[in-house]
Amino acid sequence: MGDGSSIEWTEATWNPTTGCDRVSAGCDNCYALLLAKRLKAMGAPKYQTDGNPVTSGPGFGLALHPDSLTLPYRWKSPRTVFVNSMSDLFHARVPLEFVRQVFAVMADTPQHTYQLLTKRARRLRRVADDLDWPPNVWMGVSIESESELDRVDDLRRVPAQVRFLSCEPLLGPLPSLELNGLGWVIVGGESGPRHRSLEEAWVLEIRDKCEASGVPFFFKQWGGRTPKSGGRQLQGRTWDDIPAPLAAVS
Repeated sequence: MGDGSSIEWTEATWNPTTGCDRVSAGCDNCYALLLAKRLKAMGAPKYQTDGNPVTSGPGFGLALHPDSLTLPYRWKSPRTVFVNSMSDLFHARVPLEFVRQVFAVMADTPQHTYQLLTKRARRLRRVADDLDWPPNVWMGVSIESESELDRVDDLRRVPAQVRFLSCEPLLGPLPSLELNGLGWVIVGGESGPRHRSLEEAWVLEIRDKCEASGVPFFFKQWGGRTPKSGGRQLQGRTWDDIPAPLAAVS
């Protein structure tokens, strides 16, 4: 994982940790868990740690990779970087000191814009004041249904330059969602052989809230057996709004 990404809303990935554990329904068909199993079978060094078979899987046990901390320094041109596409930096077993090291690298490479996502919003809130938040760090939480909206409240207490939501896989409507304090929303359907369907009405409700609040809205995919099965168009067009990266406007 590194320079270049097939994820529509970023340009590169950086995984100073790998592996994770299921915490909610949005994890049930996790793409990273399936990919880690394949990478383990291929002999990829980062994916040789097995996780708990109940909550994780082969090659998906949490592992720290200090040797990966230097990767952003080797990228010559500015780029937008998704941090831990194969893990969660705020997993309970990631030591706070290692999280600080990741943040120090991000602060030391201000030419890049970093996007972090977590489902562990409670830990994020608890450690936020123990971290230095450089302006090139965007912090997001994953929300798949109404039952996870408390993650948004935790996110609002984080002093990130941009706070955002990833509603992917969106598994139900979010009628109670409020966008105050947020700077971006991504919505997408689930992909894979056991994907759960996405209703257009759920997406439109979120899009309309974004438009009314002036929050950039990004529709990633309808989902299906593969990520591209259903395409990306919503009501006849693509929705690719994204906040301007700090490096691009400085």
